[in-house]
Amino acid sequence: MFTQTRIISAIIAANDFSEKQFFEHEIARWKGSEGRKNQIIGDEYYKGMHDVLKRKRTVIGPDGRLQEAKNLPNNKIVDNQYAKMVDQKTNYLLGTPFTYQTSEKEYHAALGGIFDRKFKRTLQNIGEDSLNGGIAWLYIYCNEDGKLDFRRFAPYEVLPYWADDEHTILECLIRVYEVPAYDGPKYRPIERVEIYREDRVEYYLLLDGELKADSENPTEPYLTSTDEDGNMETHEWGKIPIVAFKYNNEETPLICKVKSLQDAINATLSDFQNNMQEDSRNTILVIKNYDGENLGEFRHNLATYGAVKVRAMEGENGGVDALQVKVNAENYRTILEILKRAMVENAMGFDAKDLRSSTPNQMNIQSMYSDVDLDANGMETELQASFEALLWFVNLYLSGAGNGNFADTTVEITFKRDIMMNEADEIDNIRNSLGFVSIETLVSRHPYVTNAEAELKKLEKERQEEIKEYRGPLPLQEDENENT
Repeated sequence: MFTQTRIISAIIAANDFSEKQFFEHEIARWKGSEGRKNQIIGDEYYKGMHDVLKRKRTVIGPDGRLQEAKNLPNNKIVDNQYAKMVDQKTNYLLGTPFTYQTSEKEYHAALGGIFDRKFKRTLQNIGEDSLNGGIAWLYIYCNEDGKLDFRRFAPYEVLPYWADDEHTILECLIRVYEVPAYDGPKYRPIERVEIYREDRVEYYLLLDGELKADSENPTEPYLTSTDEDGNMETHEWGKIPIVAFKYNNEETPLICKVKSLQDAINATLSDFQNNMQEDSRNTILVIKNYDGENLGEFRHNLATYGAVKVRAMEGENGGVDALQVKVNAENYRTILEILKRAMVENAMGFDAKDLRSSTPNQMNIQSMYSDVDLDANGMETELQASFEALLWFVNLYLSGAGNGNFADTTVEITFKRDIMMNEADEIDNIRNSLGFVSIETLVSRHPYVTNAEAELKKLEKERQEEIKEYRGPLPLQEDENENT
């Protein structure tokens, strides 16, 4: 096993500072890093907090510089196509509960108690985190009841240190997050820092960039138990009990691919609404022989009363003309269609409207899903590797809990993609595979089956009942005394 602090120790040894100072510098550098900013942007855009909400209408001021014009329409419309893509890709791969198969019945039953509905919901949320942040984090621990449990860490809260270039072995991990706190009547959240090592987790407060040990609970082992004499014993996992779930090998958030397109969609809709609202009370006006003192008074009278007074001067009639730009809605519609199409293609999603212009047969359906399916292949590869790391902790827990040693038992995880299909064709394919593929595999692939093991038990029960009905009741055995 690798030495837990070999890389960090080497960096500290080559520089004249302590480990605490090293972490302080690293946290400060990480907070301003481009990678973390993208993770925060991905989370904000998913929640609908887009850049268009901060937009201001500007005009050229007297000094030739741009200044905010508060009297102009300034619509801030969010058409959250990004969140649609994230939900679409998450539900496509993880919306349908995954299944697992193993040759050991005891192992299968034990996994059923761990991979319950709560875990499957957590896994779906992990899928969203990995898309928004490029990488998601799942913390493994034992709750107060001694049962294995799981907790998500937000991607932008985690600073990992890897022991290898492939980012598969964690050397150390830092989590920085805020907790609500008040200084008198003022709301001042506190930044907490957790440093996860191989054998323990350390707790700190981050005050003005300096790490200070949490006096209430400075350090804690991952696992504890009580012996027969009531003494507490500490145990180790042997690894940091945190598993990374990556969206892709580069750990790049989805927002990096589509942010400019999402901003353009929002800007186009907002500009269209602005132009529609620019009427005679707020557009450019040409004034002839105005009967007033200044333009501000003119605008006030126009906005308040909807009318202004003009007069004739030197034989020339007065009047007010508006310089208006015609709003061609068709232009905006065309631009939006182009942007949304580019959004779907760059996010590698799908648009169900594509089936309207073609016959919705299985070939056209598969063609529509081709991009999202290709991206899901890469995401599933990362998921399978993460499940392998997760099962290492699950097997260790089951062994320690006395449920058996399943370290060498193979588990096949299957993700059932949520794709439109011709169920009749799917069922025919399954029927035609009978005799070439195991019954268990065919049952697990059937579109009507959600729990393959339960379905196999039902089939076996029905088979036994059919055999009993076919044979009829067993004949009563005659008494030997009567025969004699």
